[in-house]
Amino acid sequence: MEVRINVSRQQVEKVFGLEEYWCQCVAWSSSGTTKSQKAYIRIAYLRKNFEQEPLAKEVSLEQGIVLPCRPPEGIPPAEVEWLRNEDLVDPSQDPNVYITREHSLVVRQARLADTANYTCVAKNIVARRRSASAAVIVYVDGSWSPWSKWSACGLDCTHWRSRECSDPAPRNGGEECQGADLDSRNCTSDLCVHTASGPEDVALYVGLVAVAVCLLLLLLVLILVYCRKKEGLDSDVADSSILTSGFQPVSIKPSKADNPHLLTIQPDLSTTTTTYQGSLCPRQDGPSPKFQLTNGHLLSPLSGGRHTLHHSSPTSEAEDFVSRLSTQNYFRSLPRGISNMAYGTFNFLGGRLMIPHTGVSLLIPPDAIPRGKIYEIYLTLHKPEDVRLPLAGCQTLLSPIVSCGPPGVLLTRPVILAMDHCGEPSPESWSLRLKKQSCEGSWEDVLHLGEEAPSQLYYCQLEAGTCYIFTEQLGRFALVGEALSVAAAKRLKLLLFAPVACTSLEYNIRVYCLQDTRDALKEVVQLEKQLGGQLIQEPRVLHLKDSYHNLRLSIHDVPSSLWKSKLLVSYQEIPFYHIWNGTQQYLHCTFTLERVSPSTSDLACKVWVWQVEGDGQSFNINFNITKDTRFTELLALESEGGVPALVGPSAFKIPFLIRQKIITSLDPPCSRGADWRTLAQKLHLDSHLSFFASKPSPTAMILNLWEARHFPNGNLSQLAAAVAGLGQPDGGLFTVSEAEC
Repeated sequence: MEVRINVSRQQVEKVFGLEEYWCQCVAWSSSGTTKSQKAYIRIAYLRKNFEQEPLAKEVSLEQGIVLPCRPPEGIPPAEVEWLRNEDLVDPSQDPNVYITREHSLVVRQARLADTANYTCVAKNIVARRRSASAAVIVYVDGSWSPWSKWSACGLDCTHWRSRECSDPAPRNGGEECQGADLDSRNCTSDLCVHTASGPEDVALYVGLVAVAVCLLLLLLVLILVYCRKKEGLDSDVADSSILTSGFQPVSIKPSKADNPHLLTIQPDLSTTTTTYQGSLCPRQDGPSPKFQLTNGHLLSPLSGGRHTLHHSSPTSEAEDFVSRLSTQNYFRSLPRGISNMAYGTFNFLGGRLMIPHTGVSLLIPPDAIPRGKIYEIYLTLHKPEDVRLPLAGCQTLLSPIVSCGPPGVLLTRPVILAMDHCGEPSPESWSLRLKKQSCEGSWEDVLHLGEEAPSQLYYCQLEAGTCYIFTEQLGRFALVGEALSVAAAKRLKLLLFAPVACTSLEYNIRVYCLQDTRDALKEVVQLEKQLGGQLIQEPRVLHLKDSYHNLRLSIHDVPSSLWKSKLLVSYQEIPFYHIWNGTQQYLHCTFTLERVSPSTSDLACKVWVWQVEGDGQSFNINFNITKDTRFTELLALESEGGVPALVGPSAFKIPFLIRQKIITSLDPPCSRGADWRTLAQKLHLDSHLSFFASKPSPTAMILNLWEARHFPNGNLSQLAAAVAGLGQPDGGLFTVSEAEC
């Protein structure tokens, strides 16, 4: 009898390269051939990437928590277990948690002890994989304790009671208690203690009256002195130095007694300090403290008709301004630093606030603030981790989170808030929404871009890289997008940083993946300055599509005789959801190289960044790192100019009187078409005609948007040419002569 063993191999999955083997025993004898059954052998494996990783969550006490986890594909299928702060989660020991059949970790009722980092672990006989850790924060909102007993009735016939925000106290970022912690009221007649006035009381009252009379006289003297000083001011409202050949020079001089026909604009002496009684947010219930908008920095004239703000001690005054705002419930989430904040005092002349090097600004047009009012207005830029912005489904944050306020102030014209965004706008690919936070802390969709109604309080001009928001209500805003197709893309920026010099045996190369906005770039530059790093390659722009694939980074061509990479795998990954969400800062990977030779030669290597697309294709961005490669001058933020606050005419490119003449001439409809509609077409703003037409002065809206888009480098000659090309019969409408001054 002859025995032979047949071995065959067949490839069963071409995509993954998996192979399946089988063998069979064959015997021959005089009676015939006998074959055994086939024995199959499969190769075990476990992929590296999780199909779904757990995401960070913030939940309130006793709320349910669900952390999804879909392990990598493998043979045999992977077993899943969960780690809480690197300790194994055992549902048999804790009845409050259980793991579903889909491997999700469920916490029935969140406890403070459930605040931890959770990691999903998948393993089989081949390998063990760990997901990215998800931070779960269980917060507690504050609640008032019961009122204390009423105090004894005082001599002023009042008594009081108090309570504390301690039942429970807010924890882990929970909301503070709403309402007052002190309550007082008049005593009843039988509880009030009355004392008869004696001679000492009469003398006290007489002294108080005398002091009050003296203070009143002193106040009158100060007012008279102030009014006399104001009479001599040169009340210029246009700066002739900013005019170009497109507009004729303007010079406004004070009125003289012998020539009453000269044009002068007297200062508004009726301006008063505005006090808000009650809530700054109309929808907030309960008692609210009185918040006073003080005069702060008053306007003072400078040479050439420019106005600015007095800042005797900018740092101390900014910190004082923040501390005053932080006493109000709505402002407790304002950033405590002053580097991402601008503020100023404004009246009907308007002005501009800017946060340097971030692309965030607030334009306050003339007459947006009612005459007779002075507002102290602020502009702040928030870090995403400091503000709880809920994002549903595939929504992503496309812009910084910006606050302007105080909310509740009366505006008669829309202001324009400008900020960067990183979306690639396309009606077929994106659904874009403007979100605004209410006084209660919830976020609302106040505008759906592409479906704006002219009567709405908000409007948005979306351009490549920047959005301009018209709003008549100040508050906290953010631009959020939701992908409608796989063609939707976010614009990211890749930056490489490394130490200035290698003074140790290790050399770290940090690769950052940021949203392509100026505020994100500013934060990373400031962070790297603290770490002693510098930019070693020119930044690259990356268009990330909604493909659910992670971003991969690897380092190559490292001279093995001089350096050795400490990375144990072939590449590193940044999870797609961490990038797409847009709320996580400083996303980066670090490549650590170890010196193996005492040579002092510079490092030369390559860093690759790529993402596998849905069709199996991939794009690749290649960084070549060579000696003497320095791009620090690209990020020299300190050299950039910019004043955080500009008040009055100095905040605008168009002189005040010329602006008024253009508005007066173009607002009325013209049968020949020489009106504001033609101006909007020349400035490529004709898609917003319905919005402009809904405002009392369409021309003013067009000029305001031009100011927001072109400050400080706008070309007045081009605007003058557009205005002059409207065919107005009298070209002198757009000039101001010396005789008019």
